[in-house]
Amino acid sequence: MSDNSLAETIAQVPLTFSDWKPIQHLEDPLRKDLSAVTRIGDCLFLACDETASVERLRRLDDGSFGDHRHFALDALVDLPAGADGEMDIEGLCAQDGFLWIVGSHSRKRSKPERDENDPTEALEEMEEIEREPNRYFLGRIPLVEEAPGLFTPAEADGDRQAAWLKLGKKRSALERWLADDPHLGAFLSIPSKENGFDIEGIAARGNRVWLGLRGPVLRGHAVVLDLELKQKGKDRLKGRRIDGERRYRKHLLDTRGLGIRDMRFAGDDLLLLVGPTMSLEGPAFVLRWRDAAHDDSSGVIAPKRIETMAELPYQLHADHPEGIELWPEAGAGALLIIYDAPAPERTDPKTFTVRADVIGPGRANSDQS
Repeated sequence: MSDNSLAETIAQVPLTFSDWKPIQHLEDPLRKDLSAVTRIGDCLFLACDETASVERLRRLDDGSFGDHRHFALDALVDLPAGADGEMDIEGLCAQDGFLWIVGSHSRKRSKPERDENDPTEALEEMEEIEREPNRYFLGRIPLVEEAPGLFTPAEADGDRQAAWLKLGKKRSALERWLADDPHLGAFLSIPSKENGFDIEGIAARGNRVWLGLRGPVLRGHAVVLDLELKQKGKDRLKGRRIDGERRYRKHLLDTRGLGIRDMRFAGDDLLLLVGPTMSLEGPAFVLRWRDAAHDDSSGVIAPKRIETMAELPYQLHADHPEGIELWPEAGAGALLIIYDAPAPERTDPKTFTVRADVIGPGRANSDQS
């Protein structure tokens, strides 16, 4: 990756939320824990990875986004752990009148108490690896246009209905498909922050869905899963067999060891936000996978088809890039970037506001070779 492609921040967009305290199970303000973003019309839909909900902000006359509305997803879909179970939503995509939602599909290891006096007890605490069933959600919800540019998630809208892959308290459909995969099967039971299986991006076109993995990274290559899903019954999505007997294609991209944090289509190219795979501080880049929409077989993507668009500014312990969205009103190639652990200077605690960056193309683009 080139070191001379540092992105230029050309604008900032204020995102203002309502008071976060009434939301159950949320320890930190929404603005500090954003994990996914997508835009449709005048609406931004965002997710916090600690809830089972999506948040809608509406574009205001001054160009900021506010008028926050909170949508609890257990009112629209069946969640095995109900409203109290964390979904760990890491990807959102508004496409063709639907809001696509994906949880991380990851397991997590218990953290030891930092002030624990008994080191043996702390070690025992770290033996526990949890599987939270709501995290394995992959599905779509209809978006109803209540007024020009204003969209609301709904359980159904005429013939369009909410639908999702089969969930289960022990194993989801996607876990079942991947269990015997020679590259990924062994990583399903490994915690996400330890190079285990971890979905952090989604892109969709019609019934075709791409899932970007933060982990595992395989010999420096990030993984994108490519599925074709069709509705089967009232609320069920089913995967077509598209790669021999498999219900997914598998694309490996040389990201120099970085995992995928989000994805978005720009024409037929897929833009990839990439960053550290595990709980590490490190750089983040926006890459372009040329003509990704037309790859119809599994394989390793030729390095000449992967370009570095921009390197994002790096701060220690702050401003971790978590989501991207096209921002055409700022010019060709402009992108909105949202952050986890936002730096204090981009937040206003009194108004529950955080400022997202709009970046322009980097000063230079270079092929990864």
